Amino acid sequence: MINIIKKELIIYTALLSVLIVLMHPNLLSDPTARLGLMQEKGNYVHPLLYTFFIYLVLYFVRFVIGFIAKFFYKKKED
Repeated sequence: MINIIKKELIIYTALLSVLIVLMHPNLLSDPTARLGLMQEKGNYVHPLLYTFFIYLVLYFVRFVIGFIAKFFYKKKED
């Protein structure tokens, strides 16, 4: 169970990092300015929410692919 939680946290963190870099490329060149803008607007939670919604979509896709794959693997074993 702990391994599953660790795996999902790694996926979520990687997705968060990729989305941050894709949506705000200036974060890499001038992080203090980006953090200053976040403090002015008070929008600390939106990256986590956006990542959570995209994570849910990816989780659903992974679940469907895994569910379909079970049918093919069971047929080969019989």
